[in-house]
Amino acid sequence: MPIQEQGAYWSAADIGGQLADIRQAWRGAQAHHAEYGAEGFPSRGDLSKIMQALCGALFPLRLGPDFVRLHNENAYVVQTLETALARLYGQIRLELIYAMAESPPEDIDHRAGAIIGAFAADLPAIRKLLDTDVEAAFRGDPAARSVDEVLICYPSLFAIIHHRLAHKLYGLGAPLVARIISEVAHGKTGIDIHPGATIGESFFIDHGTGVVIGETAIVGQRVRLYQGVTLGARSFPVGEDGMLLKNQPRHPIVEDDVVIYAGATILGRVIIGPGSEIGGNVWLTHSVPAGSRVSQAVAQTSITCIQPSAPHRATRKQASDES
Repeated sequence: MPIQEQGAYWSAADIGGQLADIRQAWRGAQAHHAEYGAEGFPSRGDLSKIMQALCGALFPLRLGPDFVRLHNENAYVVQTLETALARLYGQIRLELIYAMAESPPEDIDHRAGAIIGAFAADLPAIRKLLDTDVEAAFRGDPAARSVDEVLICYPSLFAIIHHRLAHKLYGLGAPLVARIISEVAHGKTGIDIHPGATIGESFFIDHGTGVVIGETAIVGQRVRLYQGVTLGARSFPVGEDGMLLKNQPRHPIVEDDVVIYAGATILGRVIIGPGSEIGGNVWLTHSVPAGSRVSQAVAQTSITCIQPSAPHRATRKQASDES
């Protein structure tokens, strides 16, 4: 078919007009949740690149580019921070244009500057915290041959680095940017940690695929999780308007020195006491005291050998011959 005739099958103008009407109706109905984007969205692609740069600035010899060596790592870190933080400031500002829609531009600029300034000042503390996570992974996995291997190879460290950075931004007042950062890690590792979750030092996720940690979860120090663990919500309270209530504590509290094995699901605002072990595939919806050992019930299996009768054996042989 000639190119000029293809448009006979559709009218882009008509379809575009219908879509415009639908968008307008949606925005009118959801005015209290007005869409982001009047001035542009924070970009997932840009934030992914910014996080890659910040990972390199935090661990230049292992997560930085291959030209970084001892003699130039300080210069690389300074230059990378200058660029990455400036770009992150721009992404935060895009979020605040929506969040502070009634504020003058200078107030938005000031707020974005305060957030990025506090975030930048806390990067050394975040690096120290991440060092405890790297060491926990090395100690907790007998297959790990060095802390460098852990840092370079383990998807859980990628997710934890992103979470530590996202959690700081979340607390400083950039929750959308923080959520995008967490989803970048989720997409690459299969580990879903909400940036609102509070996680103590020396945190280790072994393997990691399928781990879910909800927004209001609190995880103590020296906690170890395995793949498929869920720290989720059991129920969602609803307000008088029929909408789910936001920011309600609804996820577990996991205290210090807890180990949760593969496939375990812990739901609701329950407390897992310090030093506890939660076995694989356990479904837990109530609190347990310190030092608990929770395991899945073991099915009783019996094997009985049944000797078939002579006629039955003949029947089976006959069936075999006939086949």
